Amino acid sequence: MSRVVVITGAGAGLGRALARGLAGDGDTVVLLGRTRAKVADLADEIGPRALALQCDVSSTESVRAAFAAIEKAHPRVDVLINNAAVYQPFLVADATDAQILQTIGTNLTGAILCARAAIPLLGPGGHILNVGSEAVEMTFPHLVLYQASKAGLERFSLGLHEELETQGIKVTMVRAGSMFEEGKTWDVDPEARMRFAQAAMGVGIDLRARPRSHYDAIVDVFRGLLDMPASVQAGLVTLRARTPEQLG
Repeated sequence: MSRVVVITGAGAGLGRALARGLAGDGDTVVLLGRTRAKVADLADEIGPRALALQCDVSSTESVRAAFAAIEKAHPRVDVLINNAAVYQPFLVADATDAQILQTIGTNLTGAILCARAAIPLLGPGGHILNVGSEAVEMTFPHLVLYQASKAGLERFSLGLHEELETQGIKVTMVRAGSMFEEGKTWDVDPEARMRFAQAAMGVGIDLRARPRSHYDAIVDVFRGLLDMPASVQAGLVTLRARTPEQLG
């Protein structure tokens, strides 16, 4: 059965991979992104099963406008995937106002605003999936705000599940590991990236040697979660990439 799936942060990375994969399965995808050109290009690629909307998830006005447009096009939504995230390494003492507000606003507040807006459109059988990070349980220098935002998202997911269970709406937290796709680059200042790598190495984390999962493999996990029987609830799902040695 075709679903209507709203994906935040759909213009790149995992969000884009999810949109391509789910639309290829026959689902209708609503692509939300801060940069309209990115989601519009993706919608053109996917075709009539895609709707592109500009949305800054950290803005209450932008979220309200986007979901008003969604409701006009699709009075019923089946799935919300809160994927939009800011991943920038910095020390709290050196952080700019914009870095602090953007990290918390996108990674935590944005998911809350989108969930609030989506709940009236979901109804029984609906599903909210929040994308988290393995970093919440790691000692990871220069990522304190990112970790805090994702840890807050986990607690929010647990509480939201308790609120929505009687309405028949599922809530799943997907704690994802490191991911990649061909040609993807990390848009971070080279000096900040170097400081991050050196600090990580200081606590025993070699960023270059860490195992990474391809986005396509993660899309397969989301397919499985969305296709689970209505009688089954997946709360916290932890995904870890495997090394070539582990793969055999």
